[in-house]
Parts: sequence; C-alpha cells; structure tokens
Amino acid sequence: MTISASSKKKMRTSSTSPMKDEEPRNWVDLPSELTSLILIRLSVTDILENARKVCSPWRRICKDPSMWRKIDMRDLANRGMFKYNADSMRRRCRDAVDLSQGGLLEIKIDRFVNDSLLSYIADRSSNLKSFALPVCYPSITTIDELVNAIAKFPFLETLEFFDFLFILDLKAIGHACPQLKTLKINFSGYTPCDDDDAIAIAESMPELRHLQLMGNGRLTDTGLNAIRDGCPHLEHLDVQIRHN
Repeated sequence: MTISASSKKKMRTSSTSPMKDEEPRNWVDLPSELTSLILIRLSVTDILENARKVCSPWRRICKDPSMWRKIDMRDLANRGMFKYNADSMRRRCRDAVDLSQGGLLEIKIDRFVNDSLLSYIADRSSNLKSFALPVCYPSITTIDELVNAIAKFPFLETLEFFDFLFILDLKAIGHACPQLKTLKINFSGYTPCDDDDAIAIAESMPELRHLQLMGNGRLTDTGLNAIRDGCPHLEHLDVQIRHN
C-alpha cells in the first residue's frame, strides 16, 4: 500500500492540532459539588488552615455543615501533622465541631483530648453515631467524665477505645449507650482484659453485633460464654488477648 505525500501531510496536520489552543483549567470554576468531594478528602487541619483560605467559593464550601459529618483527627502523627501542640489541636477540633452545626455523626480523636474537649463535643453533638478516642491520664481524668459525656449521645452505635490506662466501667458505659452495636477495645498492659470485663459487656450491651477485644489480659471460657448468652444478636466476635 502506498501513501502519497499529500496524505502524509494531512495526517501530520490532524495529529498535532487538537490540543493546540487548550487553556489550563481553573479549579475555582469546578462545580461546588465536585469541589466538596475533593476537599472532604483532606485532613481537618488542611481544610481549616489551608483550603478554606484559598478563595471565597472554597471558603463557602468549607463552611457547609455537610463537610463536617465525619471528623478524623486520630492519625495526625502518621500523616506528619503532629507539629501542632495539644492546645492547637483541641482548638481545631472545637472549630470542626462548631462547623458541623450539630450534624456530626462520626469523630475519631487522639491523645490531645481532655475532659474539657470531651464535654465540648458531647454538648454539641447529640446526633453522634460513632466515637473513637483514647482513654488515658492526664487526657481524661476520671471514668465518670467519660460516662457522663457518652450518655449525651443517645444515638451512639459504634464506640472504640484505645490506649487507655485506667479501668473502664464497661457496665456504666453500656447502660449509657442503649443502641450500641459495635464495641472495640484495645486493652493496655496497665488495664488487662478479664472475665469481669466480658461479664460487664454481656450484662449491659444486649444489642451488640460486633465486638473486638484486643491487647493484654486473661479471658477464659467463663467470660466468652457470658458474652455468647448476654449478646444474642452478636454477628462478629474478634478476641486477640495475649495472656499475661
């Protein structure tokens, strides 16, 4: 097959012309719905300290309560953002809670939490369904403060504790969360898991569907049988307890 010189010229012309006059896209011109889907993937700190300061349209999007249904401030150290001190992180957390305007559904916080911040969240987030937090002194000084805060979340379905260094009153927590469906606890060496914890769960959390117990302790068949009998709706049980 022979291709003429004129045909080759046409092919070269057609292959080089399409992108010639295209201008770079202005991100500000994106539809607000698409912009919000992009911005919501940023960390709380990035949104509060950077994204909302870019331009007026982005600021309006960042103020929308729907951007703040979920707040994750638990993994900041791994993302290189723990250069901020605890006070500044608490301030950012309060700002995020305020922006949710009572619509917060899920929050994960790290060791910067204290009694004051816990009460602040509880007083402004009555619709909360999922809460993950450390329970460690001096962040949270008493179990009573924790139980009083949790009792203000009537719709709470998921609760996760990690890094806690004193004994949890699991029975009081269970009675404060009548709709609790998922409980995850990572026991430290200071507060090992035992049969008493399992019995407290069984006696106060009958609606549990998912239960995860990890860390140190000594859990026997007595505790496991109590969970089996007291949590009839349980679908998933994950026990990873290292015997001391």
